[in-house]
Amino acid sequence: MDVTSTPDRFNEEKSAFTVRGSDTPDLDAGVAAIRNVLKTLPLRPGVYRMQDAKGEVLYVGKARQLKQRVANYTQINGLPRRLQRMVSQTRAMTIVTTNNEAEALLLEAQLIKRYRPPYNVLLRDDKSFPFILLRADHDFPRVQKHRGVRRFEGNYYGPFASAGSVTNTLNALQKLFLLRSCTDAFFKTRDRPCLLYQIKRCSAPCTGRIDKDGYAELVADAKDFLAGKSTKVQAKLGSQMQAAAEAMDFELAAVLRDRLRALTFVQGTQAINAEGVGDADIFAMANREGVIGIQAFFIRGGQNWGHRSFFPQHTTEVPEEEVFVQFLAQFYEEVPPPKTILLDRELPGGELLGQALGERAGFKVALSVPQRGDRRRLMDQAKRNAVEALERRAAESTTQARLMQEVANLFELPEPPDRIEVYDNSHIQGTNALGAMVVAGPEGFRKGQYRKFNIKRAETKPGDDYAMMREVFERRFARARAEDPDRDSGEWPDLVLIDGGRGQLNAARETLEDMGIEDVCLVGVAKGPHHGREGREVFHLMDGRELTLPTNSPTLFYLQRLRDEVHRFAIGAHREKRRKAIGASPLDEVPGIGPARKKALLMHFGTARAVRNASLDDLKRAPGVSAAVAQQVYDFYHAR
Repeated sequence: MDVTSTPDRFNEEKSAFTVRGSDTPDLDAGVAAIRNVLKTLPLRPGVYRMQDAKGEVLYVGKARQLKQRVANYTQINGLPRRLQRMVSQTRAMTIVTTNNEAEALLLEAQLIKRYRPPYNVLLRDDKSFPFILLRADHDFPRVQKHRGVRRFEGNYYGPFASAGSVTNTLNALQKLFLLRSCTDAFFKTRDRPCLLYQIKRCSAPCTGRIDKDGYAELVADAKDFLAGKSTKVQAKLGSQMQAAAEAMDFELAAVLRDRLRALTFVQGTQAINAEGVGDADIFAMANREGVIGIQAFFIRGGQNWGHRSFFPQHTTEVPEEEVFVQFLAQFYEEVPPPKTILLDRELPGGELLGQALGERAGFKVALSVPQRGDRRRLMDQAKRNAVEALERRAAESTTQARLMQEVANLFELPEPPDRIEVYDNSHIQGTNALGAMVVAGPEGFRKGQYRKFNIKRAETKPGDDYAMMREVFERRFARARAEDPDRDSGEWPDLVLIDGGRGQLNAARETLEDMGIEDVCLVGVAKGPHHGREGREVFHLMDGRELTLPTNSPTLFYLQRLRDEVHRFAIGAHREKRRKAIGASPLDEVPGIGPARKKALLMHFGTARAVRNASLDDLKRAPGVSAAVAQQVYDFYHAR
């Protein structure tokens, strides 16, 4: 039962055990379930998960000694109300042991990110950070923006705070070092330079305007620049420009002069002067009336690569230091840490966190609180930005709360909506049809909950918008009713907006009525006589009424934003589906035919139609196609 595991390769089937207790929904039942687990807990480090009667994870925690830590939850009088509520819902626990507490900390962050438990501090903005990738798998390396898994060979520089920060740096790299940004396929097909060469953003290695050694020198300069050695690059460009001028090669001197100006401009536009800091992440926390904001600055090579504000969730009744530690552990779950992390306060678990991050990164990671000099100045700036970001968020939240109340008043909802779902369909004459759903709440759009519905039922006629809407609603709410019949998970909408008029609204309403669902507020949003350009949208209500709002109404602007977002999402999903359909081949449907054999068949017969019409003997004569494969292809098209 006591199985040791590491967080990078733990196997829950082998290293975890679950003990279940009563399903009675009260505090005594929760305490009884925890005490039942205590009987078998070891005095070892590890991670525990508290689960409710349905098996949903309520909380993920780590401990140096599991038995002692979990025993604390049985001392109800010493727990804050937040944890008392959690214990009252607990009906089972899952335990995973680790080699040490540092591994437990890393595993805890992994599991929190996976399960997003309601009683853990959560890093709300979990979108992956952008990096700059300088590829190393080509004679003329490409520079590009990158997100996600590092599947390409090369140098990764980051993280950058936003896509805009990456774009600005990429533009600077193109001006300074003339590196190519085109794909390998585009590179192969060029017989003359593209526009980027004409505007002095690329050295055109695709057409031989620069040789391999010359391009490699540009790549080396770019690496120096991204590593913070901009003064070295500046001195090199200055000496090359002077040499070109002395040799009376004024055209080259002018090119070098322009590159030198671009470098000087980049150095002058750094929002933060971090020279001498090297590689560091800077974090400062602010707290206002229980709402916590964390400001992060990313410094690499003494250059500011942007900053971002974070507002962790579920921080009520949680000490600030604990919020900070959990935030940092989750933040570095996917982002590689630098060697230096600067904080605005001492953290009780800081030494352990640094040890855990260092074990993962393969080098020492130091967490420190700067006291003087440039680092202290940067920290003061980060703290000021944290306070200002929190104040802006408070102002925006007040405005948003007022908007949600006005929406509730407009559509006669009992209270401001917490979850708004917006639906739209997209197709071209019935082809590649799909439905789209976007979700919004008081905090803004919840992009992680967006959904696409491929229209696939035979009874849904192509181009029939009403039938498409019926299919989307039946599938969405059938799943909601199956997964959450009691509607206590927050996944049921308080308000549903449908892009369309009375017809789409009636189709959705009839579908829900057939399913026995009659308490969901549905509103159709139809364009006015000028297709919404003048803010003349008409809102169709379920009782037959039609509402319009003044063209300068903030509520109208908010509802228009919701409608525009579902438009954007639906059209983007439709275009992606259409793009994939264009690149598809009828041979993709033949089981057992991979890319190589498909290519061999197409190269031999010319088209997929010719393959389908070919005789068995002709298929056998195709190069790279065995008799068994030929029989398989022939049977697929003819044995029907």
